[in-house]
Amino acid sequence: MSIHLVGGGWSPAQTTAVFGPFLDEATAGAARESAEATSIVVLLVGGDSPEENDYADRYRALLRDGDGFAVTITRVSPGHTFESTHLAGAHGLVIGGGTTPDYLAAVQPIAGEIRRLAASGLPYLGFSAGAAIAAERALVGGWRIGDVPVCAEDAGEGLDDVAVEAGLGLVDLTIEVHAAQWGTLARLLAATEAGLVDGGVAIDEDTAFVVGEQGLRVEGAGNVWSVRSTEDGVLVRTLGA
Repeated sequence: MSIHLVGGGWSPAQTTAVFGPFLDEATAGAARESAEATSIVVLLVGGDSPEENDYADRYRALLRDGDGFAVTITRVSPGHTFESTHLAGAHGLVIGGGTTPDYLAAVQPIAGEIRRLAASGLPYLGFSAGAAIAAERALVGGWRIGDVPVCAEDAGEGLDDVAVEAGLGLVDLTIEVHAAQWGTLARLLAATEAGLVDGGVAIDEDTAFVVGEQGLRVEGAGNVWSVRSTEDGVLVRTLGA
């Protein structure tokens, strides 16, 4: 099974390409258990406003709730945490998007259980924040390094200084999201140049970077931007679908 990291984006034209491989893997797991439906657990951090309810409904649609899939969405408010019971019975796990530091804090109590399930073959899909926190060293936000702006303040996730924290450890690459759309590729470049991270990948919207037994692959409409440090500076190359 694989780790599916999605850079955000809601384009209907890319739904099958971006989410289809994850759903196929979850379905295969359900078939091995002879389950009547494929259980997809979605963890979201947010409130109970109409906007948040609409956001949850988007996930139900993307994950084909009722079309052979049973989607269970658990939401906690910022400052609260998930419990291991929220993962029970899952054939696939999705952690959604929002404010990345809030998501990282919310999953901390169940990080070990998520790693165990992923190691046992449960497919994981991280969408936006859920992709960023999947890293061993997660770049959770910030828009400046020292006094130097490295991306737009709006992309700072409520933080000023670029911050790197211990993530879920599902992949050994630091992950940026909304790369071309929000300009966060520049933040990953700057963080690598400053030695805050050892490079990583920045994923465009409507694009999935899949890490699995079959190696690395890109699905969807955009690029995955690979960043690594060299003796001469920072090297960037693109991985297209």
